[in-house]
Amino acid sequence: MLRIGVDMGGTKIEAAAVAEDGQIALRRRVPPPRDDYDATIAAVVALVHDLDEQVGQAMTVGVGMPGTISPATGLVKNANSVWLNGRPLDRDLRSALGRPVRLANDANCFALSEARGGAAAGASTVFGVIIGTGTGGGIVVNGRVLTGRNAVAGEWGHNPLPWPRADEIPGAHCYCGLRGCIETFLSGPGLARDHAARTGEERNPMEIVQRAEGGDAAAEASLQRYEDRCARALASVINVVDPDVIVLGGGMSNIPRLYTNVPRLWARYVFSDRVDTTLVAPRFGDSSGVRGAAWLWE
Repeated sequence: MLRIGVDMGGTKIEAAAVAEDGQIALRRRVPPPRDDYDATIAAVVALVHDLDEQVGQAMTVGVGMPGTISPATGLVKNANSVWLNGRPLDRDLRSALGRPVRLANDANCFALSEARGGAAAGASTVFGVIIGTGTGGGIVVNGRVLTGRNAVAGEWGHNPLPWPRADEIPGAHCYCGLRGCIETFLSGPGLARDHAARTGEERNPMEIVQRAEGGDAAAEASLQRYEDRCARALASVINVVDPDVIVLGGGMSNIPRLYTNVPRLWARYVFSDRVDTTLVAPRFGDSSGVRGAAWLWE
């Protein structure tokens, strides 16, 4: 049986027909209609109907979304795709598709996918990290997503950067209304902003990585700052959740040196005599979001 998973990312909306074993049978993706709620609904509906037509039947639909549905109001909260906030996304999708829809935070979907047959298979407690356009996280315990009483479990990106240096205070403004959130440092735009502030050069994250590999001292310094900030931020998660495995996802997870350098740095910040938590790359890459979303119907 095939299920549809939808990943409403900051750079794409992707939908896929996912088999019970997690294999993707069909995939479609489009750019997200920024700042347009109705167009976002329409884009998801078009992708779902396209997959239905290809398969020849209406399938169940699970959606990984930025932010979450507030248990208090039933409206979207905490989405960095801010045009979704305050909207009844679940009800509007259900109405537009004419069928039930299950939604969960996109980082929760990512963590669930990697915990079930992915890079964290077999681990009891998994922390899934999204470091891309924004910075999110999800927690899976014994194969189940931990949502939390306020539906914000895992939202480490909107804690302040721990153990801040003098030049990191008060930090950049965050869309959430505060300053100095982890997201403002560890998202892709956060790295680019930090590099530009230090060098005056406008570079995207992958250009910074490439220049560092080529021996550019300023780019190397930017990456070292990023790695230390990532180590501090993840150490604070380890101190609270103590996961077996941390899986990185999002565009920044494609930087190979993070998996060596960040664990080497986080030991000094973790409240333990040694750190056995492992930091791993995702097995399913940017397919994890749709896989996890499809499994919301299990």
